[in-house]
Amino acid sequence: MEKTKYEHVSTSDQRTGLPQPPLELEYAHKMRSIELPKPQDLNIKEYSLKKAIEERKSVRTYSDIPLTLEELSWLLWCTQGVKEIRQESATLRTVPSAGARHAFETFVLVNNVESIESGLYRFVALEHKLVEYVLEEGIADKIATAAYDQNMVKNDAVSFIWVAVPYRMYWRYVERGYRYLHIDAGHVCQNLYLAAENINAGVCAIGAFHDDQINELMRLDGEEEFVIYLASVGKKK
Repeated sequence: MEKTKYEHVSTSDQRTGLPQPPLELEYAHKMRSIELPKPQDLNIKEYSLKKAIEERKSVRTYSDIPLTLEELSWLLWCTQGVKEIRQESATLRTVPSAGARHAFETFVLVNNVESIESGLYRFVALEHKLVEYVLEEGIADKIATAAYDQNMVKNDAVSFIWVAVPYRMYWRYVERGYRYLHIDAGHVCQNLYLAAENINAGVCAIGAFHDDQINELMRLDGEEEFVIYLASVGKKK
């Protein structure tokens, strides 16, 4: 915290005229993609915000009822949905972010979702679709182990894994940006909790995980890209 106080903040790359990083990481276009129901077409029941806030709580055990593709699309939209692209320099999304930097990439570990093979996928927010990432057998067990054996990661319908791309934030806010990454993670996960109430699902946020293990499983270098937060999601019993 001390080193992120303003008196220690250096001159940003934005101020020195360096180009900003891309709004989203590239992905392997040869990998199979899954089109999600578009946000404007979602038929999700109305649920009052007041009721969602009052009933929200962490849920660690789930029923065997799968999520539908529409329900997964809803949760992804509510947590990182792109509402507008501003001249290719910023995105306005369904969650707040410092300076609209939106430094996260969303990955989902699919365990029990209709019409989707189990495995690890990446959400391409700008196109609102999923792309295959890691479908190897046993990936759910490995991620649960890296999360210090919190088995709801593999016994749920889907686990959200948020990956930080720190330079996207650092480019503007330098050292101070590391605070904003963690603040933004809270915004995203709270939206997941509230959105899940609309579909009778529960969420459990997960901050305890072995950083190096999970970054290796996610094929991340741990510096330019790293896991910052997880959450399990499943239908309530």
